Amino acid sequence: MNLLLLFEEDFKSENKARLSGRRAEHIRSIHRAEKGKVLQTGMLNGKQGTGLVVDIADDYVDIEVSLTEPPPESIPLTLICALPRPQSFKKVLETGTAMGVKQFYFTTSRKVEKSYWQSPVLNEDSVFKHIVMGLEQGKDTVLPKVEFRQKFKPFVEDETPSLIKDAFPMIAHPAAGEPCPHKIGKPVVLAIGPEGGFSEYEVELFIANGFNPFNLGARILRVEYALTALLAKLY
Repeated sequence: MNLLLLFEEDFKSENKARLSGRRAEHIRSIHRAEKGKVLQTGMLNGKQGTGLVVDIADDYVDIEVSLTEPPPESIPLTLICALPRPQSFKKVLETGTAMGVKQFYFTTSRKVEKSYWQSPVLNEDSVFKHIVMGLEQGKDTVLPKVEFRQKFKPFVEDETPSLIKDAFPMIAHPAAGEPCPHKIGKPVVLAIGPEGGFSEYEVELFIANGFNPFNLGARILRVEYALTALLAKLY
């Protein structure tokens, strides 16, 4: 937890907050905080600053908050991702959020198991939990937008044209001839398939709707690792 993320319900007064549960335990056991300890703190969807520990008990921690700094800039990238297996889905959310992605679209693919769509990791509370963990890791406060699209063809044909307007649309595919560009310096809409890539039909549909195919080399990476590598290359 590189940033202690606060919510409106934490505040006892304008600048004093009381934390319990996971965050309080982290402050006690990981930060080993005592009264007077200053922690990096931020308000959800708001500013960042410091939190001065003023009281510690077995079931809560009280902090005095000063929030004066803006959150870090997001990266200008919209991620379209074929829904990965549940454990990878959590890692994609956390990694992408930590690295500054503010717009996620998860869609289906021929290689996506139908059972993935029934996983409890997709429910609202679980998604929020893993986004928060990403924000804490990346010292950010601004929630990203996360949406799900189970109908692949209508999504690509009807929605991506507006998404890619004023952006560079890219699709990662192992068989693509061009290598991934480096430090692209412009907004990107990036599509990543499941392990092994999108099907040929799906790749062709993306290309027909303006996407540029590229590859990351001969190795096939898990989705969360591919995302990390791509974000590092592009930005």
